[in-house]
Amino acid sequence: MHPVDRADLRARVEKALAGFLDRQRSLLAQVDPALRPVSDAVDAFVLGGGKRLRPAFAYWGYRGAGGEDRDEVVTALAALEFVQASALIHDDLMDASDTRRGVPAVHKRFEGMHADHGWAGEPDAFGAASAILLGDLCLVWSDELLHASGLTADELARARPVFDLMRTEVTAGQYLDVLTQATGDTSVQRASTVARYKSAKYTVERPLLIGGAIAGADEDLREAYSGYGLPLGEAFQLRDDILGVFGDPDRTGKPAGDDLREGKRTFLVAAALETADPTDAEVLRRDLGRADLDDDGVATLRRIITASGALDRTERRIESMATAALEALTRARLDPEPAQMLTELADAATRRAR
Repeated sequence: MHPVDRADLRARVEKALAGFLDRQRSLLAQVDPALRPVSDAVDAFVLGGGKRLRPAFAYWGYRGAGGEDRDEVVTALAALEFVQASALIHDDLMDASDTRRGVPAVHKRFEGMHADHGWAGEPDAFGAASAILLGDLCLVWSDELLHASGLTADELARARPVFDLMRTEVTAGQYLDVLTQATGDTSVQRASTVARYKSAKYTVERPLLIGGAIAGADEDLREAYSGYGLPLGEAFQLRDDILGVFGDPDRTGKPAGDDLREGKRTFLVAAALETADPTDAEVLRRDLGRADLDDDGVATLRRIITASGALDRTERRIESMATAALEALTRARLDPEPAQMLTELADAATRRAR
């Protein structure tokens, strides 16, 4: 079996996505030519960026369980990118984020289209409705791509329960995130729960288990995958939380400090509120979630978070979780190639530069 590196796997995933989207474009065009902007938007969103981490974790979970390299498996695992697209499109709408990867978010894209054509009604309402529907469409297409991939009936039957559970968990996590912002719950426990279900499980653990299920992984290996995937997924989300506050917009594709303006109750923020002095904590509570927070305001909140020790605490937690994940991977006793690739993926997931 020839070695499969990350670039090769990513190219194969993107080829599977592009082929599927070409077929869907033709289908939508037969319904009505007015659906062309829908095809354009989904194509741009799905093919316009992303690290393809979820299919990579799933693929190496499959290979670690003894699966042979097959295009049908790569195609099936590409379906995870549509789950990711659905979550991000809906997330941007709920957070009122204007941009994603340096371009207008989907709801802003369709809001602009409405305004440009001078259509009836409110542009923002049209944009919101369009984003809801496109996010739903991506979720539907994740199902379709999985089933049309060419996996055998037995492979699909093993993968299906994990795939379904993953989609339920990420949707539940999205709701908990919205609820947390509404209630103002700033506890570390709540932040950790949201991170686990909104991102951690569907980023690493569930993709690994989907790949393992396709290959028929036994219970011991499934437990090892969870022992690796869950802490690594949480570390991935904690890194995202840091980037959402301290990240370079040229790297993140979003304005600096956007998570602060959106009022994200992350572990980073919860940790800062636990240890900041009373005056700083009051400023953080007051300004967190202010959509009009300017650059000076962002700089002030960054200073408070750093001075509280929360940034260092979050970095230590990332390191601790990454170490726990790699220890679990060692216990799994995988063949050298999947073990090496999952080690490299752990590094890619947790050491992204600001």
